[in-house]
Amino acid sequence: MTRPSLDDLDRGFRHSYLDYAALTAQVKAWADAFPEVVRLSSLGTTPEGREQWLLAIGPALDERRPAAWVDGNMHASELAGSSVALAIAEDVIRLHVTGTVHELAHPIVARLKGVRFFVLPRMSPDGAEKVLTTAQYVRSVPRDERPDRGAPRWRTGDIDGDGLALVMRVKDPGGDYVEAPNLPGVLVQREIEDEGPFYRIYPEGTIEHFDGHTIPAPHYLGDNPIDLNRNFPWSWTPHHEQIGAGPFPASEPEARNVVAFTSAHPEIFAWLNLHTFGGVLIRPLGHGPDSKMDQDDLAIFRQLEAWMDTHVGYPTVSGYEEFLYQPDKPLHGDLTDYAYNQRGALAYVVELWDLFARLGLPRPKKFVDYYNRLSRADVVKMAWWDREENEGRVFRPWRAFHHPQLGEVEVGGLDPRIGIWNPPLNQLETVCRGQSEVYLRLAALAPAVTIGKVTRTPLGDDLTRVEVRVDNVGYLPTHVLSSAKKLDWNEPVHVDCAPDGCALVDAGQAHQVVGHLDGWGRGLFAGANEPSFMRSNGNANSGRIVYLVRGKGALALRVGSCRVGWFTETISV
Repeated sequence: MTRPSLDDLDRGFRHSYLDYAALTAQVKAWADAFPEVVRLSSLGTTPEGREQWLLAIGPALDERRPAAWVDGNMHASELAGSSVALAIAEDVIRLHVTGTVHELAHPIVARLKGVRFFVLPRMSPDGAEKVLTTAQYVRSVPRDERPDRGAPRWRTGDIDGDGLALVMRVKDPGGDYVEAPNLPGVLVQREIEDEGPFYRIYPEGTIEHFDGHTIPAPHYLGDNPIDLNRNFPWSWTPHHEQIGAGPFPASEPEARNVVAFTSAHPEIFAWLNLHTFGGVLIRPLGHGPDSKMDQDDLAIFRQLEAWMDTHVGYPTVSGYEEFLYQPDKPLHGDLTDYAYNQRGALAYVVELWDLFARLGLPRPKKFVDYYNRLSRADVVKMAWWDREENEGRVFRPWRAFHHPQLGEVEVGGLDPRIGIWNPPLNQLETVCRGQSEVYLRLAALAPAVTIGKVTRTPLGDDLTRVEVRVDNVGYLPTHVLSSAKKLDWNEPVHVDCAPDGCALVDAGQAHQVVGHLDGWGRGLFAGANEPSFMRSNGNANSGRIVYLVRGKGALALRVGSCRVGWFTETISV
């Protein structure tokens, strides 16, 4: 029976946003067709009964080796993260099946074949399904387990029976929105010159505990108190200090499952956390300026920045210096903070889809200001772009409706799912390809421990001195990041020896610690190209072990650590 090709198995994720059933069919198709390099498992089942599917991709899947992690769609509306994660998975499978992908150079391909990939395409399948099927905004998960405190609050949902939960506008002389001139139906912020009519905008839904008068202000976490990207354990703080934190670190099963799995896999050295939107790479630090960051780490991130600029055109910013929503108030419980600081991974966020660049907006001094400094003219430009290039998916018509609490309203207006929150369908393939090209290069930086030169020196009386050199020929050191050396689980390389037909004179030599080994890479702009002082860091990428062996036979060596995985090699004596 002929095995299907990858193209035959495609469920369309590069050109559409898959629901749970289609995503499940996609990952199962890959696992069924290519069991030698793909394994499908579930991190756990969500409260609504959906699996958090995890793909493991690579040869010898039962062997630990340097691993690269990808996750997408932790925020329910950010569906493009799933498509990009699936695209990276498919590209890695293609590399193993065909031997090539993206015209990558042979040394990159060769190194990638020794890396195991873990891909979690959808961290919040319950939330994504809600967004896909109803258009209702869900930050992360569509459940609300807060005790009822009796205060008025919005319960979003479909009220007019069209199957979608969009927004409502209500005429009000004190309203803060007005229709844009020459664009009926498109609302913009009111200015003092405007004559009206004026509107207030609310989510489609009803008000719980409505007293007939008080209309509560909607909040982006109004559907529930949880933001998964504030629920991770590193620097977690409670809700009154960090909105969205949850009742305790990793309180949510979706986050807890990720923490449990990744804590059991210290070999994860690279970590891509996919979000939308903005068109930017956000790197550490999240809690301090670059002057406080390990400068060796920063040099590695500069290499990533160069690739992102070349292959995607996204800028790279510091999470602290250009992406704080409030000055001097770092985010807490963030996933990439956990991955970088607690798991020692080369971790970063990509906000997919460069809508701001697509609209030709000038970049502000701080990237995060893009989101809150959109002018009325920018919204008008967006509306025209939506009509001309996005099939009018975002700016929808309004329909009159009698609301059971508010009276006469209009429902519809805005559906940001495709065009704002996520790229238009005709742009999705480009977004997928660019991120894959960058991440595969990053994954090729993996440390690579190997046996180098072996020297056997006869000493007489049936004794042989055996010296074995252990080398790291990868880009990154065996501790991966300079800042990660302090982590207690980041153990150095060691060697265990099992003699066969011969014996060690000193049985204590059976276990020897080699130590951490440098890689050959230094990142960018760390001075290595300065012609007047080109110098190497000695041979810190090599270590040696020595055995005194009696008799003839072989030594079976198990080499590695929990950080880089293990391999076995047998040398004759």
